[in-house]
Amino acid sequence: MAAGGLSLGQLLEVEAAQKTGRSHKAVINIYLPGGPSHLDFFDLKPEAGKEIRGEFRPIKTNVPGVEICEMFPRLAKMADQYSIIRSLADSDGAHDCFQCMTGRRQSEKRNAPQGGWPSWGSWVSKLQGSQAGVPANLSLMYPTGNRTWGESGNGGYMGAAHSPMQLVQKNPNAKAQSLALEGISLDRLNDRNRLRGAIDKFRATADSTGQQSDLDAYNAQALGILSNNGLMNALDVSKENPRIAERYGVNDSRYQRDGAPRMIRNFLIARRLVEAGARVVSLNYSRWDWHGGDGMNFPRSRQEMPLLDQGLSALLTDLKERGLNKDVAVVMWGEFGRTPKINKNNSRDHWPRANFAFMAGGGMNHGQIIGSTDKHGNEPNDRPVKFQEVFATLYNCLGINTETATVTDTQGRPHYLVDSGIKPIRELVG
Repeated sequence: MAAGGLSLGQLLEVEAAQKTGRSHKAVINIYLPGGPSHLDFFDLKPEAGKEIRGEFRPIKTNVPGVEICEMFPRLAKMADQYSIIRSLADSDGAHDCFQCMTGRRQSEKRNAPQGGWPSWGSWVSKLQGSQAGVPANLSLMYPTGNRTWGESGNGGYMGAAHSPMQLVQKNPNAKAQSLALEGISLDRLNDRNRLRGAIDKFRATADSTGQQSDLDAYNAQALGILSNNGLMNALDVSKENPRIAERYGVNDSRYQRDGAPRMIRNFLIARRLVEAGARVVSLNYSRWDWHGGDGMNFPRSRQEMPLLDQGLSALLTDLKERGLNKDVAVVMWGEFGRTPKINKNNSRDHWPRANFAFMAGGGMNHGQIIGSTDKHGNEPNDRPVKFQEVFATLYNCLGINTETATVTDTQGRPHYLVDSGIKPIRELVG
């Protein structure tokens, strides 16, 4: 208790707050750095000329009328468990994960409340709180050479206590498989003296800056970690059934140039974290920016897509087998799509006018395609969808009503989670 800075009465107060009887809903946010090609993933154009359609062909799925890329045969067999938005229309165009972590455009930073816009997981942390021993908002985002592909955001005007707790090494030169908690490697998580030191360091900083609310929340969070093995156990994949772990494929800890490593078993860790009590887990996976002369879209796709197919299908299978698919939602996306016309390097360039989002679980209505693009994949042909609509849908999966929920900023002004008029995607939640 001394390490957490709480009296016995305060400890009981924290425990009572954690036993509110809330159902445990969660979201896994999978970010693909660099802009994966909508035309080569889930919106193929087989009738277009070769300079548009590329090398891949669509294959049928187990949902009549729904086709996806031939590089995803496992996902094709389970299309009834997910939905694909083909008409994500308001990509910012920046090589940055900011929009996938906040729903906001870069230009909106100028008009942000004092402290900045929070990551979307910070809203969830503030409104729903943490479960015993497991913070609500967790990050498996690896630091990347292109810095903006590795930032899961922060608490913004809500304060540092609601920032994502970083669970991977902050040193980009460290081995990618070395998971950490506040700079403490996985094999030292049980060293309570080191953890107390990390807590004391934060307390000193908070005291000096007057962040009392951050300090109180962090103390409670730290105490939960000290007294509960849930987080440590979730991070330790050696405790997983080997048969289940093998489904996901084999990790590749090498960084993909300036992107993230191919740590495909982090999909498994994300499942273990939400099962342990996390509400939002964000992760980045590999690198999908291949339009240079040394990257060539189609050869790299043949290397990358099969492993993604294996890992993502394993995650969906796990969630269903464990009865979590009604409570745990999954979203997978990147910052923008790719040009319909293939360039001289057999690759596709940046293209913000059309993008996709893959959504699964969360008790949503699945087995459908939402929206479409024109015959060349230039832009939405019907049902354009905004990033904030996706977030409104995810908040809905968590049981948060975006029409009524607000959080007050440091100036006393209440803010809604999404802009006025933005609603959850009716096809998914209606």
